[in-house]
Amino acid sequence: MNKQVVKSDMSVVVVGASLAGLMMGIALAKAGMKVTILERVGTKPRSGAVLQVDSGERDNSATAKSLRKLASGGLRSAQAWSSIQSRLHAAALDDARIELIYDTPIRGADQNDEMAWVVTDTGKIFSGDIVIGADGHRSIVRRMVAPQKPNATFAGYMIWVAILNEQDIAEKYWPDADMAVSMPDGIGDFLLGSVIQGAGGSRKRGERRLGWAWYDNTRNHLLRELGCVRGSLVHHSLIGTDIPGHTLTELADQARERWPQPWLAATLHSIQTRALTAIPVSEYVPNQLVNKRIAITGDAAHVLTPISAAGFNASLLDAATLTDCILQQSGLYDPVSALSRYESLRLKPVQQMVQSGQSFSRSFGR
Repeated sequence: MNKQVVKSDMSVVVVGASLAGLMMGIALAKAGMKVTILERVGTKPRSGAVLQVDSGERDNSATAKSLRKLASGGLRSAQAWSSIQSRLHAAALDDARIELIYDTPIRGADQNDEMAWVVTDTGKIFSGDIVIGADGHRSIVRRMVAPQKPNATFAGYMIWVAILNEQDIAEKYWPDADMAVSMPDGIGDFLLGSVIQGAGGSRKRGERRLGWAWYDNTRNHLLRELGCVRGSLVHHSLIGTDIPGHTLTELADQARERWPQPWLAATLHSIQTRALTAIPVSEYVPNQLVNKRIAITGDAAHVLTPISAAGFNASLLDAATLTDCILQQSGLYDPVSALSRYESLRLKPVQQMVQSGQSFSRSFGR
């Protein structure tokens, strides 16, 4: 990354150890800051979905280039969320300037002229020169940054997602080569699927994985009945063990009518084993990203429709831009002016990204 470094006694608290939080923490640590990353849940990785990390973007800074190389592992192909998270997590653990603390939910953030801090559910305080909220679409830190607009809102549809091993389906359905598929049909749902490397990195036939995402605007009532969505707010996803049996039966019947192989076999296996998750989609267009010593990044700052495939890239650019704003300061380190500069560079682009995806949500959401 950039060879410049800040004073070694400068510190930051990052809330959230998902992709956005890990990238932010890694970038700031490489810049010389002492980083504490707090994550509300444990270390067990999520299955996640499929992401394209490196599709040929032209990064303008050494920080962005380094983050993309680390996250992608040098691969241009689509990858499992868990593979990307594993690389970032390992890099964070290897950096002595980063402390990762799990099972530590926060209840609030605050600041004064000298520092910013967060308070955990148990009353413990973590303080630093700055606080960065990378705590997702239901961000607690966002309440301090944008109290007049604290919540992301439900976009009117969900996505069923799953990743499975190629060997989970019959060999006769294994694709001959890597493939991607998009199957819109205009009747309330469509499927996106891709073939990705196996958990061990293999791309050999029979050792790969299949990832699929089924966009569905016909079951919002289910999300509300089960408390996943309340009013206009998304509260949680729906995991496989909590999906009603009749819903699984309906999904299987629809899959048989809709999807060709190998996606029919893939969706049926995920349904039959309950190895799928329903994710209610949220959207958030920010009015601001910073309040003095506190900033937000990733889904805490901007929640884009997944159809845009821009969320990861936006989070990476957030981390690189904020870090570069700190590194580019001359003379005395001023975190308030650095964060203000970050907001001036990132606010308009992320507003435009979310708004561009809203045209899809307005036509597809219910």
